[in-house]
Amino acid sequence: MSPVIKKKGERFTLPSKYLLFVFTVICCVAMLLSFGTDVFNIPLNTAVGYLIVPFQEGISKTGSWLSDRSEELVQIRQLIEENEALKGQVADLTAQNTVLQQERYELTRLRELLDLKEKYNQYDSVGARIISRDSGNWYSNFIVDKGYEDGIAVDMNVMAGGGLAGRVTSVGPNWAKVTTIISDDSNVSGAVMPSGNTLIVSGDLQLIRDGVIRFSQLLDEEGQVEVGSKVVTSSISDKFLSDILIGYIDSITLDANNLTKSGQITPVVDFGHLEEVLIITQRKPQIREDEALE
Repeated sequence: MSPVIKKKGERFTLPSKYLLFVFTVICCVAMLLSFGTDVFNIPLNTAVGYLIVPFQEGISKTGSWLSDRSEELVQIRQLIEENEALKGQVADLTAQNTVLQQERYELTRLRELLDLKEKYNQYDSVGARIISRDSGNWYSNFIVDKGYEDGIAVDMNVMAGGGLAGRVTSVGPNWAKVTTIISDDSNVSGAVMPSGNTLIVSGDLQLIRDGVIRFSQLLDEEGQVEVGSKVVTSSISDKFLSDILIGYIDSITLDANNLTKSGQITPVVDFGHLEEVLIITQRKPQIREDEALE
């Protein structure tokens, strides 16, 4: 076999069969070294330590983070559901509490009305509910849900709270209009207790803003009437039954004539908050002038 002689200018090329043989030998030697020694383990382990381990740690941390977020999302969803349920419970409890407060308030009002009925048990009376009123903040005129079909008539006295509220001024089959003692055109003959001194109680929609109404024509030569004295309806009143509480004297002033006194009264009825009233179903007897002269 003649040797391969490389001519000048030609590139040296190794036949492919020789290359295959060389690579085979290298692979066999590498396999023997791998099985018999740890010559490749050290650099491989080093490479793994620098490349694979950080990658695995990153994947592990990412997995843990995603797992934690997933648990947090589940907890948040549960909290949202619990919060909605609690909101529903709070709404139900609030509604129940509102109803209970309304019922308690109504029960208190009805108990006060019952106490008032018992206090004036010498008079027959019927309860009525206010269904409308004049515009404004005060119950100077209002309509109740009882009329002549219920035995209500004009000039029947009306009570509320702790005493006199007004009187019926017009009536229909199932309604009646009440004009209260705070109206500007209202005048009530009153008496101061226990002295019995008479006076005239007049409504005043300006003064009632301060919680008072006016009185005048008080004869009190002996100075028996004082601030805080009780005022009731007088027996000489032509429209109102006697001894119904009106209020208490708030202030007293001597008139310019030096004979009579005037001032202000704090009524016992809260004319800013009325819902139910008592209507006394008997009226003050009217005496005709010709009968009085006989």
